[in-house]
Amino acid sequence: MGHGITDNFLKNGYEVFVWNRSKDKLKNLIKKGVKLSKSPKEATQNAEIIFEVTANDQSSQSVWLSKDGILAGATPEKTLISCATLSISWTDKLAKICNRKGLNFFDMPMTGSRTGAEGGKLILLVGGDEEKLEKVKPVLKAISGEVLYFGKAGSGMRFKLLLNTLQSIHTVAFGEVLRMAKKMGLNLKEVGDTLTVRPGGVSTNLAWKNYQNEPKPLNFSTEWMTKDLKYTKEEFKNFPTPLLDTTLKIFKKAMKKISQKDYTMINKI
Repeated sequence: MGHGITDNFLKNGYEVFVWNRSKDKLKNLIKKGVKLSKSPKEATQNAEIIFEVTANDQSSQSVWLSKDGILAGATPEKTLISCATLSISWTDKLAKICNRKGLNFFDMPMTGSRTGAEGGKLILLVGGDEEKLEKVKPVLKAISGEVLYFGKAGSGMRFKLLLNTLQSIHTVAFGEVLRMAKKMGLNLKEVGDTLTVRPGGVSTNLAWKNYQNEPKPLNFSTEWMTKDLKYTKEEFKNFPTPLLDTTLKIFKKAMKKISQKDYTMINKI
């Protein structure tokens, strides 16, 4: 995701400063003109708008809180954005830290997968100051097709976890229906094609498309989706979520076989 975002900023004429734990992954971007930073702090000091794209809470906390992290180089005139999908507890904590320091922070998780990042058509799910968001929107056009505002800081992350939860439940349900159709002796091609029209929808179409042909490279891994489902469940420990519980159990089991495959491949095991 980070590569696609960076590439589109470069294509639109922006000066881009990048830090990554693995410099080998940046070789192609360096050839295209990115400026390599020695640390998140240095990248933050050089840039006006800072985007964090990490894998999980642990890596995010390191990037923000370490002595050479983002917060060490941040000042009030800069815009700080977390584009990762993280837990609500960590997102809220980070938002509070930024607020105490007088820093401009947005949680802005992305949807649209790898293809959306590469094509500059991501959908950004935003939490933060709405008035300040308007000032940043012209820059966000370089990487996004839509910018959707959900409320105060932390709201974008909350919606992203709900979105991924529903997509996961829908995908698992679609696979179950296909298995039922097979047992009934129905033609799976006819069933799948018809379900993409009735009930239809993005998740149905994606599940059926990937059932027929595994996406390579993958769009969103089983490992990442399982992580996001766990983050959602953390927020609802004492709230009944039977569908989430069942789906999370299925994904945890699938991790043994397809952790690094697209999450939609859960219907092929």
